[in-house]
Amino acid sequence: MANVDGKWDCKVSSPMGDQNFVLTVNSAGGGFTGAAEGGIGSMDIEGDVDGDELSWAMRVPKPLPVTLTCKAVVSGDLLEGKVKAGIFGSFAVTGTRL
Repeated sequence: MANVDGKWDCKVSSPMGDQNFVLTVNSAGGGFTGAAEGGIGSMDIEGDVDGDELSWAMRVPKPLPVTLTCKAVVSGDLLEGKVKAGIFGSFAVTGTRL
């Protein structure tokens, strides 16, 4: 199992430009709790851990309310994956451990 715990400096590449946020992950068993903090504010999140893969959802209020479904794989100090934004499609998410 990869060490997924910690703070991650993340970026989602969206049609509206790069969206930056800090993801905090505290794993326990097959899940994790944490937070996402960025330009749209801060929110508590929880999700699943399967080996080196994280998956979680977060509801963002702006610019349009949408639930983001996120999956990412951790490899050392790098995080890479996809964020699905409902009808708006999927976008790449990348991150580095802080």
